[in-house]
Amino acid sequence: METSTDTRLAELEVKLAFQDDLLDALNSTVARQQQQLDLLQQQLRLLYQQLRASQPDGSGGEAHSLRDDIPPHY
Repeated sequence: METSTDTRLAELEVKLAFQDDLLDALNSTVARQQQQLDLLQQQLRLLYQQLRASQPDGSGGEAHSLRDDIPPHY
């Protein structure tokens, strides 16, 4: 009976070790993806600022809409 308990305990320890490794790997993945998201958000803000800066301010001409750039077959 003792061998069965020892075997089960060893199996649980192995499973726990694998779960710890998996948890560390997942944590690293989430942290890396968060960094990528932060970078993408920063790039999007910069692009938005560039778009706003390139648009006319409304004096002396019509405002340009992104819809004007859509080809007629859309």
